Amino acid sequence: MSYGGLFDPQKKEERIQELEKIMGSLDFWNRDDTNSIIEECNNLKEDYEGLKNLKDKIATNLEMSLFLKEESDESLQQSLEQELLTIQSELQNFHLQLLLNGPYDDCDVILEIHPGAGGTESCDWANMLYRMYTRYFEKKHYKVELIDYQNGEEAGIKSVAMMVHGKHCYGYLKGEKGVHRLIRISPFDSNSRRHTSFASVDITPMYQKEAIEVEVLDSDIRVDVYRSSGKGGQGVNTTDSAVRITHFPTGIVVTCQNERSQIRNKEIAMTVLKNKIYQRELERKANELKTIKGENAEINFGSQIRTYTMHPYSLVKDHRTGIETGNVAKVLDGDLDLFIEEYLKRGVK
Repeated sequence: MSYGGLFDPQKKEERIQELEKIMGSLDFWNRDDTNSIIEECNNLKEDYEGLKNLKDKIATNLEMSLFLKEESDESLQQSLEQELLTIQSELQNFHLQLLLNGPYDDCDVILEIHPGAGGTESCDWANMLYRMYTRYFEKKHYKVELIDYQNGEEAGIKSVAMMVHGKHCYGYLKGEKGVHRLIRISPFDSNSRRHTSFASVDITPMYQKEAIEVEVLDSDIRVDVYRSSGKGGQGVNTTDSAVRITHFPTGIVVTCQNERSQIRNKEIAMTVLKNKIYQRELERKANELKTIKGENAEINFGSQIRTYTMHPYSLVKDHRTGIETGNVAKVLDGDLDLFIEEYLKRGVK
């Protein structure tokens, strides 16, 4: 049976053999892409084994269904019905992975959260989003590297930036880019009035080093070092290890303060900067192409994508897909699959 594309086990097996051959070479550990090769191989093996097991389950259950046509067995019938539910769930998961076919969907990401206007209210909302995504990453078994964290003056956070590593990371998270709105009774208002807060989420793919065609000249940047004020151990907070890089041609500012070493913070900041410059260039070219084709070239970054209402009723609504749920607490605890999966299924842009 041929599954084609993502569901083609033969192609997966051939790629696994190709990668294993590379991993077995004498100079493998001297390569710059060692980790990415190992990760790709492990992910392919996981997909291959999962697909093979699913195929075996379907074959076994077909045999069971044929047997039940000939002879009634209530216990076997119940077992078959339960197994069919499992197969249905696994098929849906494979279908979802089939939608993760964008050129950068396998990339890790840089995720940033910034509060909008509104002072303490927005800073607190940004912190709630930070917790929401952290919980989501835990459920997905994603690895998170915090690279910048700045506390708000009274509560919450001024900004947070992190690198997130995991399977199909950008594919799942790309739809989270945009403005998130919160409506609630403010815990900071002594009169218990309803407030609306905004925070923006930015998602940038971590492109492969060899793919990034960006040259950053020393004359185009300013590097500032200062004492870290975010999360970290005592050594982080008492030395001038934090690094801020300003790129004059684009106006992009990148900060990294999580590492104890100033050199390491600068390396990470430069990596993030190059990825953001490259992403901006790709978006510029895409918008030029839309203009040539006569399409609407409006960039949707900064537009409101989702509203989280906690008063006078409970509702989370995604404005692009129309999907909504009344369980706000569950969503804020990291249960984002409903929104992410629907975004992928509808191919929303």
